[in-house]
Amino acid sequence: MRYVMLVSYDGTEFCGWQIQPGKRTVQGELERAAAALFGVPVSVTGSGRTDAGVHAAGQVCHFDAETNIPAERLCLCFDRLLPPDVRVLASAAAEAGFDCSRRAKRKTYVYFAYHAPCELPLYSRYGAFLKAACDADRMRSAARLLIGEHDFAAFRALGSSAKTTVRTVYSVGVEEIPLCGGRGYRVAVCGNGFLYNMVRVIAGELFAVGMGLRGEEDILRAFATGKRECLAGTMPAKGLTLLAVEYGAPLFQNAN
Repeated sequence: MRYVMLVSYDGTEFCGWQIQPGKRTVQGELERAAAALFGVPVSVTGSGRTDAGVHAAGQVCHFDAETNIPAERLCLCFDRLLPPDVRVLASAAAEAGFDCSRRAKRKTYVYFAYHAPCELPLYSRYGAFLKAACDADRMRSAARLLIGEHDFAAFRALGSSAKTTVRTVYSVGVEEIPLCGGRGYRVAVCGNGFLYNMVRVIAGELFAVGMGLRGEEDILRAFATGKRECLAGTMPAKGLTLLAVEYGAPLFQNAN
């Protein structure tokens, strides 16, 4: 029987999603819990790989198992066996052959950064510190250039093994948030898929535009040339969160 789960984790102490020898990963923790629960090795597949330090509010994964536990209660069973920095929020039965990676229609990531006179302890674990305040309107104007189908070759980090660099971005939202002692900025990017570090590169460019260090012409040049050096630096992993994965129809009845 195939099952799907909605997973949330704080990526700070993880070396990413994918299992790596001798390293702590989210997939490794889930498979360890599954083996303890079902008594046999279980392979857990995620909707995508998050890098070391990246968080998730709504990662989706699937696995196969034979059990009498009701599908909607598997989340509770897993949570009794998992460490506190990873939790299964919901679980459900899936159709045979369902693949949470190949079936995904949209993914939404959120990047958080902030500016203040000094780094703020309550935000430093989940956000990047900016040396200057941003003009959110400038960021929103630049963000509109990213919407649609484009060749995002310039927006990927070295090491990407993607067969094609063409992706569709459905929306890019920029929100300015007042903080005690500073200002916060959330960049939400929704697309049909993302290249290696693509969202972190997008966020870095938009923050640079907001601080007046870059302009919209740099984004246009990056699209035209495909050269990574046309854009600002890649933002740190700790500010990135996988917010949601969409499949065209709800997978979970017991999810908020």
